[in-house]
This record gives sequence, C-alpha cells and structure tokens, in this order.
Amino acid sequence: MAKSSGLGDRLFVAGYNLSGDINAIDNVGGGPAALDATGIDKSANERMAGLRDGRLEATSFFNPAAGAAHPRFAALPTTDQIVTYCRGTTLGNAVASCVGKQIGYDGKRGADGSFTFSVSAQANGYGVEWGEQLTAGIRSDTAAANGSSLDYGAAVGTTAFGLQMYVHLFAFTGTSVTIKIQSSTDDGGGDAFADITGATTGALTTIGATRVATATNASVERYLRVVTTGTFSDAQFSVQVVRNLATPTF
Repeated sequence: MAKSSGLGDRLFVAGYNLSGDINAIDNVGGGPAALDATGIDKSANERMAGLRDGRLEATSFFNPAAGAAHPRFAALPTTDQIVTYCRGTTLGNAVASCVGKQIGYDGKRGADGSFTFSVSAQANGYGVEWGEQLTAGIRSDTAAANGSSLDYGAAVGTTAFGLQMYVHLFAFTGTSVTIKIQSSTDDGGGDAFADITGATTGALTTIGATRVATATNASVERYLRVVTTGTFSDAQFSVQVVRNLATPTF
C-alpha cells in the first residue's frame, strides 16, 4: 500500500459523525505500560509489559447545532463512549476505536479569533484497537442487504482467534436492524458466506455505538462482509473489524 495523507478522514463518537467539526486528530495511542525490571547486574534498562492502555484525542471547533460537536462533548458524559477514527473511507482502510471515558472539554480562544476545544477519550477496559473498515465510511441500507467483501488474502486465510467489531448507528427508521459479519473461504464461490458465531449486534433501534467480541477461538474465514437484517427503511452505520491473528487478552 502506498503512503497517504490524512485527507478525507472521519471521526465518529457514540453514533454521531463529528468529522466536519474536528480540526485535528491529536493523538491515537496506547499499548502496554513499560514496567522497569532492571536487575542490579545490568548496564541498561530492562522492561516488561504491564497494563494495556489507550487514548484518542482531538481538537474540535465550536458548533452548537443539534447533533454537532458542542452538545456532544459539552455534556461531559460519565459513561463509556465509543470513539472511532477512520483513515479515509475506503473498504479495508485502517481504523482505530477506543471504548473510553471523555476527559475534559477545554476551550481556547486564539488571538486570531479562533475558538477550539481539546477533548480526550481515555480507554476503559480494552485500550485502542486498530482494524479494518468493513464499510466504506458510512453505509446506508434501505432494507436488509449484503455488503461488499474484504479479502484478507491467502497468507491470512482462515484464523481461529475470533474478532472484535465496532458499530456506529447514525440514523435509523424502522422496527429494528441487526448488523453482523459473515465469512467465506472463497468469496461465496463454492463456500457460501455464513454468520460468524458471536459477530452480531443483535437488534438495534436507536442511534449509538457498540463493541462486540466473539469467543477468542471462533473461526474466521478469509473473506469478510457485513450483512444487515431486520425491518427498516433507513439504517446508516459504520463497521470496524479487528481480526485477531493470535489469542487476544484484555
């Protein structure tokens, strides 16, 4: 894959597309804490991995419109928020998500007249998880549908370590929508796409976001796609998949 800029990116927060109100993504970070384990017989530091952590930080413009950045961030929610950063909006592009607590909403009025805010999501339980977009940015379905597939290649093939999925539902009209991931060994040629056990949101009815994890020994085949079922006339959503190539621990 060629190098790319950060043009055309997206930021989703708890089922709201706040991309147009975001000035910059300031930090997408995480990983285990480095624990000092240096023996007295060593001449350099030794370290081992400690607790996993993560954060996703951004600079926001002031937009008080309904559903925009200010009413979302100014509420300073105490419950977990799912924040997702999309590198572009192409199927298979990189994407990072964080289940975290919102820390701060600090405003700064610049000498040039600008008015921006700094906001941070500090991970709660899982750290930051990088994966792939299984929808090209935001997908809109007007009825139950099968999405385009993503090929992980023969080198990955079938894995046996499960996956995590992050789903944002931005708009919905209808009774309910269920969003799930299916897999196939050959893109449905001879091996029909089938549900991955546990890779489903269950019935959704309202705007919001959720993280779903399968069993860590669930089988995941080479090709993945997103499928919607239910009774609805409008469902606008995005899906990220984190495919585990080894047994994950949280």
